[in-house]
Amino acid sequence: MGRQHWKKIWVGSAGNMVEWYDWFVYASFATYFAGAFFPSGNPTAQLMNTAGIFAVGFFMRPVGGWLLGRVGDRKGRKAALTLTVTLMSASAVLIAVAPTYGVAGYGGALVLLVARLLQGLSVGGEYAASATYLTEASDPGRRGFASSFQYVSMTAGQIVGLGLQIVLQRTMSDDALHSYGWRIPFVVGALGAAVVFYLRRNMLETEVYEEDTSQAGERGTLRALWRHRREAFLVVALTMGGTVAYYTYTTYLTKYLSNSAGLSKQTATLVSFTALIVFACLQPLAGALSDRIGRRPLLITFAVGSTFLTVPIMTLLRHADGYWSALGLALLALVVVTGYTSINACVKAELFPTGVRALGVALPYALANALFGGTAEYVALWFKKGGIESGFSWYVAACAAVSLVVYVMMRETKDLDLGRVKAAREAGDGSAESTVTTAS
Repeated sequence: MGRQHWKKIWVGSAGNMVEWYDWFVYASFATYFAGAFFPSGNPTAQLMNTAGIFAVGFFMRPVGGWLLGRVGDRKGRKAALTLTVTLMSASAVLIAVAPTYGVAGYGGALVLLVARLLQGLSVGGEYAASATYLTEASDPGRRGFASSFQYVSMTAGQIVGLGLQIVLQRTMSDDALHSYGWRIPFVVGALGAAVVFYLRRNMLETEVYEEDTSQAGERGTLRALWRHRREAFLVVALTMGGTVAYYTYTTYLTKYLSNSAGLSKQTATLVSFTALIVFACLQPLAGALSDRIGRRPLLITFAVGSTFLTVPIMTLLRHADGYWSALGLALLALVVVTGYTSINACVKAELFPTGVRALGVALPYALANALFGGTAEYVALWFKKGGIESGFSWYVAACAAVSLVVYVMMRETKDLDLGRVKAAREAGDGSAESTVTTAS
């Protein structure tokens, strides 16, 4: 992998890190600002309100996936990535200055909602633009390794957010954090986005996109995507189990350890912080492994593990009595999830031709996240409020089981040449189509 390829991967990953820092910091600091925007009362109800707004952001992701996926296919990956980070910066500023319930009533919650809608719009396009960029910018035999840096950067964003939370917890009083300290990470996110905006304005476009010969009028259109609807439906099914498991063990884990296991907020945050560092280090290793043995073995391993281990892991986590026991279980869960996270970006990008790749990844992935990933935390809290918290574990396992069926039936994609995908599609050759049909 040459120096220019590394530069492309670095710039794409750096922006992705800031995008997901802002996205995840909302979840990790929700326990501090939940009471700022809603009337005092039941803490779980307040968390459900903020989790509901968190989920609403996911429902903007299909819109962002369509709009920014179209930009990525028609104007280039660079244009889409620059636009996404601009939107994310604006949303971070809005949250940082949003008035509280005591000052503006539900006006503050409205500002929060608008900010989350902007974040959803941005991230809906960021995932696909980043996945497409990282996949196209890498050498053909190392796409799994290169694209794994998407989740390295996503996780790094959350690690930075959790790290800042740990620092603030140790330097500020609990009252100060609930009063104004929670605004600090959003200010940091806005500044980080400004830096990445500068980097992305000077980034290099991928050679695969520049050499694409698709008709300009067909690029990034829903009509073109409809011709690849089988792949689009496959992306939804591929994503279902993975996104629920990922958000369960990342954004929801801290709250689960605090609200259900009874660990202190500081201990719960430290568990998540440590586990995510290990998780980020695992991504390139698993991505490189997929370049050697294929994508399907890793996906199947993830799905089998999530289907049969989720209930016991979540049950044991609920009874964790300290840092080490909680950390061990969290690491076990994240090792399993790595089978999905390390390679899902390249698997999806490998399914589509260049002229519709960004949209093809963005829209179905965003739909799956809106239905399953974005609602995971809200569903978990709903089960908890209903007194059947264990039901959420079975829900996660069931989603993984559905994806398992898809992983077993799909064909391998690691040896697919991105240029040949385009050529075969344009020629009407069934060989490319066969990569997404059931295994014989």
